[in-house]
Amino acid sequence: MVKRQFVPDFEPEVRAEVQALKSRHAGADAGGGLRDLRSFLWSSIDNNDSLDLDQIEYVERMDNGSMRVMVGVSDVDSLAPAGSAIDRHAGKNCTSVYTGVVTYPMLPEELSADMSSLAEGEDRRAVVVDMTLDAAGEVVASDVYPALVRNHAKLAYESVGNWLETGNQPPGKVEEVEGLQEQLMIQNEVRERLHALRQKHGSLHLQTIEARPVLCDGQVINLESVEENPAREIIENLMIAANITISEFLEAKAIPSIRRIVKTPERWDRIVQVAASFDRELPANPDVQALAAFLIERRKADPERFPDLSLTIVKLLGPGEYIVHKPGVRDEGHFALAVHDYTHATAPNRRYADLVTQRLVKSALSGVPSPYSVEALDDIARRCTEREDGSRKVERTMRKVAAAVMLKKHIGEKFDGIVTGVTSGGTYVRVFRPPVEGRIVQGEHGLDVGDKVRLRLLSTDPDEAYIDFARIR
Repeated sequence: MVKRQFVPDFEPEVRAEVQALKSRHAGADAGGGLRDLRSFLWSSIDNNDSLDLDQIEYVERMDNGSMRVMVGVSDVDSLAPAGSAIDRHAGKNCTSVYTGVVTYPMLPEELSADMSSLAEGEDRRAVVVDMTLDAAGEVVASDVYPALVRNHAKLAYESVGNWLETGNQPPGKVEEVEGLQEQLMIQNEVRERLHALRQKHGSLHLQTIEARPVLCDGQVINLESVEENPAREIIENLMIAANITISEFLEAKAIPSIRRIVKTPERWDRIVQVAASFDRELPANPDVQALAAFLIERRKADPERFPDLSLTIVKLLGPGEYIVHKPGVRDEGHFALAVHDYTHATAPNRRYADLVTQRLVKSALSGVPSPYSVEALDDIARRCTEREDGSRKVERTMRKVAAAVMLKKHIGEKFDGIVTGVTSGGTYVRVFRPPVEGRIVQGEHGLDVGDKVRLRLLSTDPDEAYIDFARIR
């Protein structure tokens, strides 16, 4: 963390503010013009061990076949106002960092895992994104407003996803809460509508494998893959819809904001080459709909190897970044999502850009001037982009440390992998099983991103997070 210029510990003035908040915090206040939506059957779906719950969801079917889709986002700003010591610390790190072993939260855990978390059974302030979807999944009406909410069930991706996928016995909590089974089935129906609409517009459906270390008594015993399931896709689709709605809301209010973009890929020529290796011709110029169609085709043809292709495309697309959007100006947009109006607004406990966006939304709702100048937003956007890159490097390093520990006893063995990066610093590879990253230090010349390779493990160094391979010719 320190090597990547993060501040891993909270300063004394932050701790003092937290103590003051704890002494006067007694749940959410129903006053202040908040709509009371606590009776709605809100629920959250997140990782099983997550306590920093940023959002909850509720959907209802309308008489005309439309769906009312509501996303409640924790009102973090009410506890961590701009200029506070808590806010200044958050503005330094800009993101929570999840190493797989230790989590370094952007906000003190007393907030993110308690007072500003949409915890089960607790009354909380929220900013609600209220959308009406037609039968095709288009948002035909929307509203944004502050409200008082209550999470009636904290659910987990794995158990809910397995139930929705297999139709087996629902998780215990889903059975216990009256009406929750039907509510989740309706959410799943909304997921299908939104997914179909995104597919129509050319949004890229990519499936990469995320590996997490499994520990037992402090020892790394395995790396497990986090895979897609309907529950994860429900949250992904609802959050994308909410983020687009918030972006359009700020545009309508003529308020400069922070946008999330993925630029048109500079390495499109290599994407064309990758497609050609599957006997598919892509246009010479970047075309997101053609790429989306190719990915859909490959997912159907070879679902087992689709994550490998996805990883290649992700690397060639490049990372996202934050920019300042001025009302009336058309930005480059988010290439992978095939949208121009996109922000990050649904995770204010975990991402600073979302917290800043929440303040912009609240100022618009209150009719007061924006709390940030364009110049200030520009500084924040650049720092959030830079800190996000830093957090990826910390998290990747810790995954490699865990993998290096686990692979020490496998030196000399052979593995299959895919090249994920070629830079002046080296040629990098992702092994399929177990899903670990390393560097090719012998026989790497002539390789490019997306090339499949056969490797021999040469050495591992957990202290330096090194996993070195030789290419077998």
